[in-house]
Amino acid sequence: MNLESIFMHSDDLKDLSLHSNGNPETIKPNPLVVCFGEMLIDFVPSISGVSLAEAPDFKKAPGGAPANVAVGIARLGGSSAFIGKVGDDEFGHMLADILKKNKVDNSGMRFDQNARTALAFVTLKSDGEREFMFFRNPSADMLLHESELDLNLIKQASIFHYGSISLIEEPCKSTHLVAMAIAKKSGSILSYDVNLRLPLWPSEDAARQGIMSIWDQSDIIKVSEDEITFLTGGDDPYDDNVVLNKLFHPNLKLLLVSEGPDGCRYYTKEFKGRVPSVKVKPVDTTGAGDAFVGGILSNLALDTNLYKDEAKLREALVFANACGALTVTKKGAIPSMPTRDEVHEILKNE
Repeated sequence: MNLESIFMHSDDLKDLSLHSNGNPETIKPNPLVVCFGEMLIDFVPSISGVSLAEAPDFKKAPGGAPANVAVGIARLGGSSAFIGKVGDDEFGHMLADILKKNKVDNSGMRFDQNARTALAFVTLKSDGEREFMFFRNPSADMLLHESELDLNLIKQASIFHYGSISLIEEPCKSTHLVAMAIAKKSGSILSYDVNLRLPLWPSEDAARQGIMSIWDQSDIIKVSEDEITFLTGGDDPYDDNVVLNKLFHPNLKLLLVSEGPDGCRYYTKEFKGRVPSVKVKPVDTTGAGDAFVGGILSNLALDTNLYKDEAKLREALVFANACGALTVTKKGAIPSMPTRDEVHEILKNE
């Protein structure tokens, strides 16, 4: 396997020109990935395999899926930015500083003086399932207004990435939809990670409807096995017919199904397949899916036609799987995102 073909050196980014979505009028000389949504503080137990109630103490770690992806891309040598809102409090300013230290453009962040930065307590129980407890009543990320959007930053995006949590409450929901429309009009590839968090939605039906409401607008979608079962009302997530008939919409370029330690599946209009993961000893699965997304988007930013070449796509997914695998070997999400050198090192031993 040629690792250099999996990920180009960051120096190469300066000289690279990309045509977004094949539109020659939209040339983005530095392939920027803009991530939109929530950023928060995760509180992770000091020991694994216990419930939140049983945890003796917690360690704070920066998190929030879109922010995790932004950091993941930057750690790999890519160019990324984050758009979202935090509280005008110590946690909010800490998060902004963490993005800056990780070379993520945080100029699209906004600070709310009337709402706190969101908090989440996360634990991996002995049965392997994660347990969440969220504090957002409301939190600042839910209160981002359209007038606060950095329009120029959105228009620079080769890829505009988002999840579903920002679709739950107004005004953030409407702001999300406007940002997507601006990105699409500017020639960006739209990337969607379902990131289902049922406790945050009013009901299961509301979650299904909200998640699916933007499904057919996205070019790239990442979904987990459990999310397939939820969105299809209980269908077999391993059945290709279920995936292709119920989830693969006509405008979709690439559908990715994450399978945790088993790797991932990929579906395009021309081909489909599975790529195994790298075997590691897991410590904390928080952020693994986000590291995977960061890995594939960092490659897609450099080659927006990646999904058309199965061999190149498979190489990129090997790289993305390794990103996810490395992340589970440490606690927390953002603190665990790997560098390009770390990914290359683990792949050499495969």
